[in-house]
Amino acid sequence: MKTHAAALLLTLLLALTACGGSPQIPPPPAQNSGPSSPVPEEPAPPPPEPTTATLAVCGDTMSHMPVTHDAWDAGQNRYDYARVMEGARAAVSAADYAVVNLETTLSGGPKYSGFPAFNSPDGLAYGLKEVGFDLCLTANNHCLDQGFTGLSRTLDVLDEAGLAHVGTSRTQEERDGGIVLADVGGISVAFLGYTYGTNGLPLPKGKEYCVSLFNTDYLSTLRTPDLERLTADLAAAQALEPDLVAVMIHWGVEYQTKQNSYQEEIASFLFDHGADIILGGHSHVPQPLELRTLPDGRQGFVCYSLGNFISSQNDPLTDTTAVLTLELTRDNETGKTEVSGCRYTPLYMLDRESGSSPRFSLLDAHAVLDGGTAGDELTGKLIKAIADCRAILGPEQLP
Repeated sequence: MKTHAAALLLTLLLALTACGGSPQIPPPPAQNSGPSSPVPEEPAPPPPEPTTATLAVCGDTMSHMPVTHDAWDAGQNRYDYARVMEGARAAVSAADYAVVNLETTLSGGPKYSGFPAFNSPDGLAYGLKEVGFDLCLTANNHCLDQGFTGLSRTLDVLDEAGLAHVGTSRTQEERDGGIVLADVGGISVAFLGYTYGTNGLPLPKGKEYCVSLFNTDYLSTLRTPDLERLTADLAAAQALEPDLVAVMIHWGVEYQTKQNSYQEEIASFLFDHGADIILGGHSHVPQPLELRTLPDGRQGFVCYSLGNFISSQNDPLTDTTAVLTLELTRDNETGKTEVSGCRYTPLYMLDRESGSSPRFSLLDAHAVLDGGTAGDELTGKLIKAIADCRAILGPEQLP
């Protein structure tokens, strides 16, 4: 009995040991002793595309009394300057942003006047806006023709028409913040505006801020640049961190088709102190334009003058102008922005002479010639306008 009991106990212990033992862990899989396969790398993202935009520029907008009378539309009971400027509409409106020199005042009517003390209808501002302009230079030798009141009202009208302005101010605060920072097709451009003088009219006492002058001797020799003011203004523009700085400037000698040494001196100073684009006017005839590489490697552009945009002047070349279109490009990897090219559209101001209705029409010379409707006399004038633009401004497209 004892032997049988002992055997039974031994059998039970063996069974319990088998049930309570540690679980069997399978052996690890065999390691591959060969080289491991490389993990594929993510492809590098493509570089960002550059941003390209266009800036249209036009010359001196003047409403001598023959133009003022011709702009009157009795049927609509308003002054229709868009009709006069129609030939520039396509080139101006196609640009991302467009600027022009407003060389008159909008001082209120009905007593309007031309040379020598300009006062034009408010319809001129609305016509500029309708054609496609965004910004007016208001600093020029005629900006005080109707005094401080006329200067101030001009800016009021431009505000109402939806046009930005640079170069004149109603208050000291407006002058202190007198930089227009514009979005030009995704590229930021800071605009400054200046004139050489005010036709011998002194700045109103206590309101010296009202006109941005680049000469300290604006009432006399016109040969002493206000370098301190220009330096401070350019530094303020750069502090806004724009992609480009543009200076619109009224300078030079009337009816001269080439810039003088003083214009070249001022241009060099502006470039040296941060300007990228210089857009000049005042001569009433075209003057050269230039795309240049600056000493610091930047690409600079200067247009000394585009002559008259609209006027009733008939002296040689005063009826010949252009819409200048600048191509602006920003490298979105480096942030570098420059004028990468330019082209222009030659224009001719047709004067059908007194008694005609309409009398004045600004014409796109190529478009009218291509239309095949111009008579022999007009064809000759348009061909000459194109040739004169090429002789003074250079090729119609750069580079």
